[in-house]
Amino acid sequence: MLDLNKNIQYIKGVGPARVKLLNKLGIHTLNDVINYYPRTYEDRSKTKKLSDVYDGEEILIIAKVITKLVVRKIRKGLTIYKVIVSDNSNNCEITWYNQEYIKEKIRQGNTYKFYGKVSNKYGKLEMNTPIVEDMNVSKNTGKIVPIYSLTNNLTQNVLRAIVENAIKEISGRIVETLPDYILKEYNLCNLEYAIKKIHFPNNFSEYNIARKRLAFEEIMIMQLLLMKLKKNYNNELNGIQFDKNIKMSHVINDLPYKLTKAQLRVLEEIDSDMESKKCMNRLLQGDVGSGKTVVSIIASYKAVKSGMQVAIMAPTAILASQHLEEFNKILSKYDIKCELLISSITKKNKNEILEKLKNGEIDIIIGTHALLEENVVFNKLGLVVTDEQHRFGVKQREKIISKGTNPDTIVMTATPIPRTLALILYADLDISIIDELPPNRKKIDTFAVTKSLENRVNNFIKKQINEGRQVYVVCPLVEESEEINAKSVLELAEKYKNEIFKDYKVEYLHGKMKAKEKDEIMEEFKKGNIDILISTTVIEVGVNVPNASIMVVENAERFGLAQLHQLRGRVGRGEYKSYCILKYQGNSDVIRQRMKIMQDTNDGFVISEKDLELRGSGEFFGTKQHGLPEFKIANIYQDMEMLKSIQSIAIKILNEDPELKLEKNIRFKKIIDSKLKERIDL
Repeated sequence: MLDLNKNIQYIKGVGPARVKLLNKLGIHTLNDVINYYPRTYEDRSKTKKLSDVYDGEEILIIAKVITKLVVRKIRKGLTIYKVIVSDNSNNCEITWYNQEYIKEKIRQGNTYKFYGKVSNKYGKLEMNTPIVEDMNVSKNTGKIVPIYSLTNNLTQNVLRAIVENAIKEISGRIVETLPDYILKEYNLCNLEYAIKKIHFPNNFSEYNIARKRLAFEEIMIMQLLLMKLKKNYNNELNGIQFDKNIKMSHVINDLPYKLTKAQLRVLEEIDSDMESKKCMNRLLQGDVGSGKTVVSIIASYKAVKSGMQVAIMAPTAILASQHLEEFNKILSKYDIKCELLISSITKKNKNEILEKLKNGEIDIIIGTHALLEENVVFNKLGLVVTDEQHRFGVKQREKIISKGTNPDTIVMTATPIPRTLALILYADLDISIIDELPPNRKKIDTFAVTKSLENRVNNFIKKQINEGRQVYVVCPLVEESEEINAKSVLELAEKYKNEIFKDYKVEYLHGKMKAKEKDEIMEEFKKGNIDILISTTVIEVGVNVPNASIMVVENAERFGLAQLHQLRGRVGRGEYKSYCILKYQGNSDVIRQRMKIMQDTNDGFVISEKDLELRGSGEFFGTKQHGLPEFKIANIYQDMEMLKSIQSIAIKILNEDPELKLEKNIRFKKIIDSKLKERIDL
């Protein structure tokens, strides 16, 4: 019997040394390797004449070597090999760097197949480091070749060979996962064909057939899973029914500002849920600065005054502390006791808080992952709010919920998702959207600039600091990588401290620092003791520094639009005019389009739609980010029509067979049960 959980090291071509490299890619088993899909493909099946090529085109040519191989040792560690080849229509100069095997491989007068990117400089054709094969060999040319995401010291050829060996192992032995009636009704190929052809298609028609089948399964399983979860929540008859006499309007009318129509509409939805018998399980979506926190404060008031406790879970200690301030500011006058539980508090304090929480002396506990610990026991937990849901896994959300008896839950996120998409993606949650910003929220002016304007940007930063403002600078990496030429936090901090901004107080933050250290630096920045804070995206989540008026993003082209929008939302939180400066490299149409979108709109929902359109769903929706089943091949934007039709198929299946017990749905049941088990295994 085929064991898909077989350790990767026992697959031909792996061995102990390569296990670690494959593990870095998340490949641990035979199942992982056959489901490690190519990120793209190179069509090396069709040859082209040199006279017909254009600059920057990746092509396969068949050409004769017409000069001797020239070998030049430039310096230690750099040797260049050059030849000129011809296919009778034109000549092309070919260069390899540090490829010693070329000395033995290439012979003047012989004809070879070359695949690579050709450049046309003033009519002279050049190709750098192409793949070269003899005429009678077709290992890496003459076909469609899969290209995989790699890690250092692992090559495409090695990974391709491992995938090939894995596919040989499953040949004729893989068990079908979709029901036969689904395969037939929706014209889908079988699983074995799909796996073989997604890795090694002979043509793009085979690829499309394979991709359709695999994407269909991913989307179908996600829909069935989420619908079953929602059904489970809705079937809870013993949800908490909060007191109808406790009116949210008591707090709303006491606020020093007016809530927006969108906030009031969302509060009505939450109020209705809280007063009903069903268990509330609601996603609260709102753009950066739309006022989600005050909505959670008012919901918490109703819960506490109905005799229940509330848990608010935030992703960082500084954000939890900020929430405590905001909750106390509004709720202290109603005799509601709020407390903070984060890892940095003393053991004595922590024990006191835990005791009071257990006795019911604390009404609202606000904390980080510390709330998930076993010794955190509630007296009567009635409402759970998780802030910035994408920073917590679904399992963590469920762990905090399990500390009460079917408490109501609100999941807050500032990642705007188009409504139609949200309804499909979050099929296990009811959705509330705050689609309106408070009237006092200032527009942030956004500028996308290239390296040529760097001095102007630096002078503008100095001017703002001299006027008393503070600046965020965000980098995409912690350390310099040879593969990704982006500025790192540490490198930039050195440059700023010692050269460009040596008269100012510059500090840095990154994810590898200890939580306590990060919190201390953020606290100093909040107090105004740091002028420029250089950071990775750890500052993305909603810390409030009203005095920070500039957000500079280095290598902005490396971020998704939704992420850039989140970063931009860190400024513009006070009375001062604020700016976002996106420094980018590259001149492709997509980069220019993305930068233009950021300059043209501050609407997170518009931005998220464009983000999906321009780069697909790969990074936008992942298991880590949204607690959803992982999409390895489906693309939310590209497969929108499939997604919509599968949703109606899933509804039909569950209406007819709610528990998936019918013989024809037994394969679905197996997968769904295993996915549900994964969620329970905390």
